[in-house]
Amino acid sequence: MAGLLLLLTLFILYPLLRVLFVAVSDGQGLTLRYLLNFFDRPLFREALVNSLGAGGLAVAFGSLLGVPLAYFSVRYQFRGKLVLQTLGVLPLVIPPFVGAVALQLILGRSGMVNLLLLRWFGTSVPFMEGLTGVILVQTLHYFPFIMLNTAVSLANIDPSLEEMAQNLGSHGWRLFRRVTLPLMLPGYVAGCLLTFIRVIDDLGTPLMLNYTKLLAPQAYLRITTIGIDDVDGYVVCVILVVLSLVSLWAARKYLGLSEYATVQRGTTGAEIGRPIRGMKLAVVLLISAGMLGISLLPHLGILVLSLSRIWSFSLLPTIYTLGNYEEILFRTPHFVKNTLLYALLAAGVDIVLGAIIAWLLLRGRVFGRNLLDAIATMPLAIPGVVLAVGYLRVFHGWDVPGLGGPLTGSWVILVIAYAMRRLPYTVRASYAALQQIHVSLEEAAQNLGANQVRTFWKVTFPLMVGGLVAGGLISFMTSAVELSSTIMLVPRIEMGPIAYGIYVYMQSAVGRGPGAALGVVAILLVGLCTYLTNRIFAGRSGSAFRV
Repeated sequence: MAGLLLLLTLFILYPLLRVLFVAVSDGQGLTLRYLLNFFDRPLFREALVNSLGAGGLAVAFGSLLGVPLAYFSVRYQFRGKLVLQTLGVLPLVIPPFVGAVALQLILGRSGMVNLLLLRWFGTSVPFMEGLTGVILVQTLHYFPFIMLNTAVSLANIDPSLEEMAQNLGSHGWRLFRRVTLPLMLPGYVAGCLLTFIRVIDDLGTPLMLNYTKLLAPQAYLRITTIGIDDVDGYVVCVILVVLSLVSLWAARKYLGLSEYATVQRGTTGAEIGRPIRGMKLAVVLLISAGMLGISLLPHLGILVLSLSRIWSFSLLPTIYTLGNYEEILFRTPHFVKNTLLYALLAAGVDIVLGAIIAWLLLRGRVFGRNLLDAIATMPLAIPGVVLAVGYLRVFHGWDVPGLGGPLTGSWVILVIAYAMRRLPYTVRASYAALQQIHVSLEEAAQNLGANQVRTFWKVTFPLMVGGLVAGGLISFMTSAVELSSTIMLVPRIEMGPIAYGIYVYMQSAVGRGPGAALGVVAILLVGLCTYLTNRIFAGRSGSAFRV
C-alpha cells in the first residue's frame, strides 16, 4: 500500500499539485493574483466561454443523436438492429483530430458539399469555420458516450412502470418525458458528463482546425511558445481541472436529488424491445440512417484521403495511389512501431497496477484504501494537457541513469503518461472481475498452505485475466490515439507515436495523404481492440465500462 501510494503520488498527485502551486504562488507566498488576472484577460475570458459553450453544445447536439439511437436500439426489435448498434459506436474508433481533417475535405470551405452547393445554388455554408467546425467534429465523435450510457439505463428500467403509465392514458412524448426520461437519467447524465469532460480536454481538434480560442489550446500555446515558467499556462490548467471537478460534483449532486432504483429488474437479452414493422419501422430506419450517415462521414473521408495523391478543390481525388501506405510503413515506420511499443508497455503497467490496486480495495484490510482509490481514479478528471504540463514542470530536470538525460527527454515519459492516464480503466475492470471471484477460493488456497502473495498470483490473478485483458485493451487503444499529452511530451519527432505522426503530416497539404494513412492504421488498431473487448465482455452483465 505504501509503495503504491508513493508511486501514484509521484506520477499523478504531485504533478497536479505543482501545477496548482505555480498558479497560486509568487516569490513571497500564496496569492490569488494570477487566478484573478485570468478573468481580466479578454482572450482567456473568451477561451473560457468558448470551452463551456463547446461542451454544452456538444452535449446538446450529441443528445439529439445519441438518445434516439439508444431508444431505438433498446425499445424496438427489427432487422438491422445489430447493425445500428455497431455503427453507432464506430465514431469512437476514429480519433477526433483525424475526423477533423476528413470533415474539412467533405464539409470545409472548398470541400465536396460546398463545391456542390456553389455549382447548384451559387452559395456555400461555413460548416467548418471557427468554433462551429470544432463543435461539429466533437459532437460527431463523442455522442456515442451518451448513446451507450443511455442505452444501459433504458435496458435497466422496469418495463412495468411504463406499462402502468400507458394503462393510465400516458403515451408517446408524454410517456417519455414523465416516466422514461426521469428513470434513465443516471446513464444519460453520465454520458453527458463524459462528453463534456472530453470536449474541454480535446486539444487535437482545435489545433487541426486552427482555432485556438479554447482553454486546452491556450494552455498548450502558453507552455510551448513562452516556456514552462509561464504562470498563465498553469492558471489555464487549473481552470480546466476545476471545470472537470465541478462537472463531476454537479452530476453527482443532481442525481442525488432523486431515487432511481426499481424493485424489478430491467429487460435483457431477447426480452429487450417490441417488434415493429410497416410505417413505424420505415421511420425508425430512416431517422437512424440519416443520423449514422452524418456521424460516419469522417470515416469515409479519411479512407478516401489515404488513397489519394491530390485532393484539392475537387469533389473527389484527381489521382489515387497506395504510396501513402508505402510512406508510413517503409519510409517512416517508427510512428507505428513507437505506438505499439509505448501503448503495449503502458497497458502492461496498467494491468499489473490495476490488479494489485483492485485486490487491495476489495480484499485488503490496510489503512489508506480510500485514498488509494481516489488517487487512482483521479486521472479521469485530469485533462491530458494538465498532466503533461505537470510532468514538464516536475521531471524536466530529472536525470535518470541509463536514459542519458532528463526523463522528459526520453520516450519513457510517454509510457508513464499513458499508463497513469489510463490506469482508472484497468482498476475498474479488475475491480469488476474480482467482485465475481468468491473469497472462498482464495481461502481454500490459504488453507492448503499458500500465503497471500502466492494465492494472489496462483489463484486470484488467473481468475481475473478476462477483466484485466479487457482493461488492458481499453488502455492500449486509448493510448494509441492520445494526442493531448503526447504533443507536449514527445522529445523528438523520431520518438513520436501515430497520433503525433498524424499531427505532423497534417500540417502540410503534401503530407495529408500519409497522415490519413496513419489515421486508417489508428482506426484499425482501435477497431480491433474494441472487437476483442466486446468478445471478452460478451454475455457478462456487469461491464466495467458502463458508467
